[in-house]
Amino acid sequence: MEFNDIIKKLEKEKAYAKLNYIPIIRDQSAKFLYDFVYENKLKSILEIGTAIGYSGSIILSAGALKLTTIDKNYEYIQIAKKAFEKFGFLDQVQILNDDAFKVIKILEKENKKFDMIFLDGPKGQYIKYLPILKNLLNNGGVIFADNVLLHGLIEQKGIIPHKKRTMVINLRKYLDLVNSDPFVTKIIRLEDGIAITKLKGDFYA
Repeated sequence: MEFNDIIKKLEKEKAYAKLNYIPIIRDQSAKFLYDFVYENKLKSILEIGTAIGYSGSIILSAGALKLTTIDKNYEYIQIAKKAFEKFGFLDQVQILNDDAFKVIKILEKENKKFDMIFLDGPKGQYIKYLPILKNLLNNGGVIFADNVLLHGLIEQKGIIPHKKRTMVINLRKYLDLVNSDPFVTKIIRLEDGIAITKLKGDFYA
């Protein structure tokens, strides 16, 4: 299915997200995500932040064979199931309604591996997840983190608004870590920023 057809099929979900202030991936970033999964033939994906199934439907439409997706919001999960069902993807999705940190620790113990981890949950938690996420990657695997520039706050000089301060500090720490050994990262300056991270010696051209 072509990307524009996918987005058209997701119009209802997109409208619901806007009406209910549910953050979903932006249009240009969604196209980048679709192309990235398709062009790199990524088959097994872990998604942190299911929300209403918008990005998960795009990932599976791009050719992924298996999506494991995590969200602790039960209401969102029910909407996501309907989105996956509409595309005929339910058999390809494992939906885990729980705290992401708890789940990824279990996945690590089970030695689960993924071609890509789509990181789109609470931004302040990325730094906490990272030591585990690197152990969940297949050889050549990639962490695709969305919204890493946080509306410009990450690169902003001076005082950060108090209610955003912890999130900004933690996301800055995350970006510092993924730009040092054993990682290498490319920042895609598209919309609110995407960080593409791999282990050194294993990066896509």
